[in-house]
Amino acid sequence: MQYLNLTVSNHYEMSVIYSMLFSLPFEVLVLLIPALMLALSFHEFAHAYVAFRCGDETAALQGRLTMNPIAHLDLVGSLMILFVGFGWAKPVPVNPLLMRNPRRDIIKVSLAGPISNLILAFFGGLGMRIMIGFHLYVTFQTLFTFLQFFVWINIALAVFNMIPVPPLDGSRVLSVVLERKNPELVYNLNRYGPFILLAVIVLGRVGEYSILWLIMKPFINFFHWIFTGHGL
Repeated sequence: MQYLNLTVSNHYEMSVIYSMLFSLPFEVLVLLIPALMLALSFHEFAHAYVAFRCGDETAALQGRLTMNPIAHLDLVGSLMILFVGFGWAKPVPVNPLLMRNPRRDIIKVSLAGPISNLILAFFGGLGMRIMIGFHLYVTFQTLFTFLQFFVWINIALAVFNMIPVPPLDGSRVLSVVLERKNPELVYNLNRYGPFILLAVIVLGRVGEYSILWLIMKPFINFFHWIFTGHGL
């Protein structure tokens, strides 16, 4: 399940300031929404594809082995993104018992989503570098702005989902690592993790500072610098 918090300021600077997407200028939404849909759809497709390659056809049989956004976007989660500022896509169903090596393969499936977003961010950053190198960013300003949004969204989605709190992808990796040594901790994380995550998100929206952003910012800056050549 993917949650995403993002906004863009009136000067189009990339920053996590909690506000509703509908509060953004129309010309920003026209670029932002397609970038967000592509990032979420490719993220979910990557989960389904790797699960399929590992022997689990559950997602494929439910029509999730596709890049079609309709197959991946959750109605309530999409409306939450537009009206509240954070939301989610449909979680990809997986059955570890059908995988050839459940412990190893569930890690592959979990990492597939964030890695897919970093791959998209890499190509988006490559496009930005090319446009800057040939001074095309002025002539094709709309495309350049789209790539800025696209890179930021994919990096933010990857970093956010690697936080080891359920139901994020990072929690599955942590569960595999800890389930034999400390199964009680894994149980408690799976039980209370979603509530903790929601509380942190809400506090970040209503408060002056966001703990979530403080955690994510160094990693987002790092990948943004690698892919585009400059930080945020």
